[in-house]
Amino acid sequence: MRAVAAGAGGLLVALALPANAALAAPGGNACDHRSNNTYDKLLECVTLEGVREHQAEFQKIADNSTDPVYPGTRAAGTDGYADSVDYVADLLEEAGYEVTLDPVEITFNFPAVLRQLTPVAAEYETGVFTGSGSGEVEGQVIPIDISLETGELAVSTSGCEPEDFAGVDWSGDSDIALVQRGTCFFGTKAYYAEQAGAEAVIVMNQGNTPEREELIVADATSVDEPIPGAPGPVTHGIPVVGASSADGLALAEEGSTAFVEVLPAETRTDYNVIAELPGKNPDNVVMAGAHLDSVTEGPGINDNGSGSAAILETALLMANTHPENTLRFAWWAAEEQGLVGSADYVAGLSEAERERIALYMNYDMVGSPNYVFMVYDSDESTFPAPEGVTIPPGSTAIEDLYESYYTYVGEPYDDTEYSGRSDYEAFILAGIPSGGLFTGAEGIKTEEQAAIWGGTAGEQFDPCYHEACDTYENVDLHALEVNSDLIAFAMLTYAYSTESVNGVPGKRVPGKPFELPAPAGPEGTFAEESGGLAHQHAA
Repeated sequence: MRAVAAGAGGLLVALALPANAALAAPGGNACDHRSNNTYDKLLECVTLEGVREHQAEFQKIADNSTDPVYPGTRAAGTDGYADSVDYVADLLEEAGYEVTLDPVEITFNFPAVLRQLTPVAAEYETGVFTGSGSGEVEGQVIPIDISLETGELAVSTSGCEPEDFAGVDWSGDSDIALVQRGTCFFGTKAYYAEQAGAEAVIVMNQGNTPEREELIVADATSVDEPIPGAPGPVTHGIPVVGASSADGLALAEEGSTAFVEVLPAETRTDYNVIAELPGKNPDNVVMAGAHLDSVTEGPGINDNGSGSAAILETALLMANTHPENTLRFAWWAAEEQGLVGSADYVAGLSEAERERIALYMNYDMVGSPNYVFMVYDSDESTFPAPEGVTIPPGSTAIEDLYESYYTYVGEPYDDTEYSGRSDYEAFILAGIPSGGLFTGAEGIKTEEQAAIWGGTAGEQFDPCYHEACDTYENVDLHALEVNSDLIAFAMLTYAYSTESVNGVPGKRVPGKPFELPAPAGPEGTFAEESGGLAHQHAA
């Protein structure tokens, strides 16, 4: 048995509660007023009920939103997002945190139109890709190297090379390129289409597996080499909209014409919520974050009301502690537009401020209804990091802590690719050690995974991923409870010492010393995929 080093003596003080214990808060509001500075006290107070109360409030905010463009959501730029910011910030200020509303300029896209005119007449569900231009285009649809292969190993390189657009007459005033999701960035496809002479671009989902059949709307600002300026960001002078695989195949029929409309976008100001609790060491900052916005399709109570609620409950119940290290919690704006809020925040930090941050922990979708417990694979034991992703030293210590906790409480876990496809990207690009938890998005649960974690084989980890049905009911209570405890556990651990991550000595967490077990190891159930499949910000 090896201990996960943390603290001056390298010995981690672990919870002395039974596995998954989440006792009712003693004495009514006692938890809100005492110093929950031991694992026993903090995990007694961080309850599933408390986390669910925040999710219920997020649901109520969405339900009550009468935003003129996207009612019923908490999407960036809407009234629902603004009310979510107020809810989080008000609670943190009441608890005594130093709260900063960090302004972020976001791009607000209005609903788009995608209508097929011939050989059939049909109106298709669509959305605007980040980085799209605006305009109305009515003309012929030109399919670009659409692959009909199916299965997990099927590959589509549609629109990934300028040669894909060669040999086509783009001289018309209203040519619409139809490209397919595949191996390169969405921005690459749109860039090459515009350079070839297309007046609009439709990006259809790949359709090779069930999780790649629905409407795809994502980020088209990143591009691959050898485009000058890669990896971006780029913007496009023509409309770029999404389509499902079925609608895309209909649009690919010979003689197809279509109408695409994208209204001019607006620049609006949203806010990251940053809450800080000063510690004895102001130069060693421990950060945890979760994105606060939803997609425009729904209220986003798992994605990402789960991570937002869990770190909020942890922050409120740690408000009266006197940590060794400075604690900083963040609720990010416009993650669904391409990690906008977190990228803006890190870009705005001076080098000295970046060096103060000891580590960052990211919590995006931690209660998926058909869950698998997953940890960002910083040691690359299952998945090599994608090309261009450099894993900061110290990140593996965060992964070890998560895995040892799962082992301690008897929960099997697996790896998910350390891809940077959530709000930790800006932190790892800045060299800040990072880690996080994930319970799955549009990936399909296998029979093997259902045997280990329960749930339903053949269905998505989150069947309501980026859908209107991502509501208060769209959660697995066990997954949310276990991960809420782990989020609190990790924050308290690093509140006292980050020595295992960055070598800065600290102190032992108060309470009875306890050695966490060595990680049991990932289950290895993702033979080909990147682990639950990540968010659709890239390809």
